[in-house]
Amino acid sequence: MTATLREQFLLRRDITFLNHGSYGACPRTVFETYQAWQRDLESQPADFLGRRVRGLLAEARASLASYLGAGTDDLVFFPNVTHALNVAARSLPLRTGDEVLTTDHEYGALDRTWRYFCTKAGAEYVRVELPLPLDDPSRVVDAIWSRVTDRTRVLFLSHVTSATAVVLPIRPLIERSRARGIWSVIDGAHAPGQIDLDLDALGADFYGGNCHKWLCAPKGAGFLHVRRAVQHLAEPLVVSWGWQPVDPGPSPFVDTQERQGTMDPAAYLSVPAAIEFQRDNRWPAVRDACHERAARARREIERLADDATPVCADDPLWYRQMTTVPLPACDIGLVKRRLYDEFAIEVPVLRWRDRPWIRVSIQAYNDDRDVDRLVAGLTHVLRQ
Repeated sequence: MTATLREQFLLRRDITFLNHGSYGACPRTVFETYQAWQRDLESQPADFLGRRVRGLLAEARASLASYLGAGTDDLVFFPNVTHALNVAARSLPLRTGDEVLTTDHEYGALDRTWRYFCTKAGAEYVRVELPLPLDDPSRVVDAIWSRVTDRTRVLFLSHVTSATAVVLPIRPLIERSRARGIWSVIDGAHAPGQIDLDLDALGADFYGGNCHKWLCAPKGAGFLHVRRAVQHLAEPLVVSWGWQPVDPGPSPFVDTQERQGTMDPAAYLSVPAAIEFQRDNRWPAVRDACHERAARARREIERLADDATPVCADDPLWYRQMTTVPLPACDIGLVKRRLYDEFAIEVPVLRWRDRPWIRVSIQAYNDDRDVDRLVAGLTHVLRQ
């Protein structure tokens, strides 16, 4: 990665930032676009929100839909994936005895979402423990599908997992679910900008994604894509002007989900600028270089816990710009705190399956020196 590209991000220079996966980071030009939209809104709020905003959102949705391989009116903006997939969780008519099937790799906030709605409905939230290392897509598919029963109503999976940073083989599972009459709900928080997407071809019933992470849009930009055949199921989180509107838009789905009261749409309207930024900077090559750097970080950190089973094979099929690596026995809170306080390294250290792991994110602003600092700091802390 060139110094010029690193300088286009607003991150502090005194911090080794290896945590893009948590909240993302916005390039300067995209952030300036975001601020320009905010100034435009404040210069004449009644005109912006009363006359222009629906057309502006439609243009931004069209740009994002083209990028994602989706129909413009089959997705709507949301602040983040948690908001978006709450629509799915509350919309699908679960009943007593039904099951929602998932894995033990899912994001904690969405685990809570599904447990909440399952508890209300009297349904069961079933988590499959996948055998490590993940190295054969067919084995992963079979391990998940083996837990399908006559009571399974929903298959909920991450496209790229949060804690373990694994790209799951979701497409064959979506196809099997469709054939079995099971709704598929996909958490794509880490997918846009990190892996190529064609949502129409993928065919999930509900797919939520974040734009503020790997697509590098401003915070508060995410989306929900719903397959057209099931859009009638999607209930709004807030009932407002979009329900039975006096001036209908392109579809009831867009109206009910998009028109939910006064908001600042600047983050949504800046998504096309983020797409353009990555296109202008030849992002496929950037992503490949980031993967190679992540792979090097993984291999060097693995030497510190050489008796541990990795979460997945060392193959770009299983991870891209983010990798989770096992650590030897340690106090995860202390390790994370010392890495930040003593070495100015921002990186998550977590506990999963009752052992410590470190999750390393590599983005365009990172270089080999960042990996070297992490390995040196981690080695020093763990030896003590």
